[in-house]
Amino acid sequence: MKRSSTFARVATLALVGSLALAGCGSDSKDDDKDATDKPSTSTSEGSGSETPAGAKKGDGKLVIGTLLPQTGDLAYLGPPEFAGVQLAIDEINAAGGIDGQQVTQVKADSGDGTPDIAGASVDKLLGQNADVIVGAAASGVSLSVIDKIVNAGKVMFSPANTAAAFDTYDDKGLYFRTSPSDRLQGQVIGNMAVEDGFSNVAVMARQDAYGEGLAEQVKATLEEKGANVAEYILYSAEAENFTAEVNKVAAAKPDAIVLIGFNETTKIVPQLISKGVGPQDVQYYFVDGNMADYSDQKFDLAGVKGTFPAPAEVDKTFNDKLLKVDPKIKDFTYGPQAYDAVMLIALAALAAGDDDPSAIAAKIVEMSKDGTKCTTWADCSELVKAGEDIDYDGVSGPTDMNDSGSPNKATIGIQEYAKGNKYSQIDSVTGILE
Repeated sequence: MKRSSTFARVATLALVGSLALAGCGSDSKDDDKDATDKPSTSTSEGSGSETPAGAKKGDGKLVIGTLLPQTGDLAYLGPPEFAGVQLAIDEINAAGGIDGQQVTQVKADSGDGTPDIAGASVDKLLGQNADVIVGAAASGVSLSVIDKIVNAGKVMFSPANTAAAFDTYDDKGLYFRTSPSDRLQGQVIGNMAVEDGFSNVAVMARQDAYGEGLAEQVKATLEEKGANVAEYILYSAEAENFTAEVNKVAAAKPDAIVLIGFNETTKIVPQLISKGVGPQDVQYYFVDGNMADYSDQKFDLAGVKGTFPAPAEVDKTFNDKLLKVDPKIKDFTYGPQAYDAVMLIALAALAAGDDDPSAIAAKIVEMSKDGTKCTTWADCSELVKAGEDIDYDGVSGPTDMNDSGSPNKATIGIQEYAKGNKYSQIDSVTGILE
């Protein structure tokens, strides 16, 4: 029987390095590598390095390429991300741009990896002289193109990548993100399930770098908290059906299910319902990959909880601004992170006095922490022009980055679906990654 519960507190989690995941995609090139810090200076080609005074390498015009999903299973994430990028650019340009030059955007579709169109899209963006590429949304897509981008000497900055694989990836000091590693989200989900009173939890996840990494962290947290992992299943997202996997879950008789997926969720949930383990039979937990508006589906998700990186409090004013950019937006997930990514990029270019990617990369982490706090382009840019060290706090929350270019402090929003299959944020958890 599904148990009702209330999750009405803000918690703080401290995660240590020993929680780093080992199974974040069997084909990714980060296996067995040591952590790579972002260098402040470097002599290697394409690496993050400060441009010597008076020796600018850029052309003075910051061009931001966007590699975000317009098609595929994550297409619902594209509109808020594109809008977040455009909103930031509009605000920067309305204030005069960077050193009098307007920031421009060139767009490309990342897809979701099936079919693989991201490589060709990167070629398009590079051909349009993008200094920085914002994206991709899917961790697996980013892993498929990160080498191409950083080997071209360009900055790659994702608003939505959460795979722990990026914590140690050899990215030449050119990769950054505004969403935290899934070491945080996975622990939040595991803790929440146990605190909600469930002790026999099935974990079902897509078999890729994102799904495996997050599932491993959820499993580890559940077991650490004394819960039994009733079934642990990795599935192929391209499968025609999920009958075998669903049968295993049903046979395990879980009291809760953590479903880590993308749009294939619309195929899996009806099959689970048919086996008596639907959302109205046991408690469900979704994640950032499948926390979407399912109002067009016939199944009932009322009471289903989920997580994704989000501000502690939903900023409706910011969402209204996104809607002015794109009135068709239905989900706002990762819109704030996309906006913050562009702000950090632009502030880094301003601080470096150069739009050259290596100069920008050398300043991004510096803009995110330890200086005078500021929250808007108008305030932050004036401080930078005055020679102040700044600490940009964004609409997504604190943006403090560690040396690997990932947030070391972040907030995970706790969501819950109501009748009609639309969700709202009911709480949040702030965690520190060390």
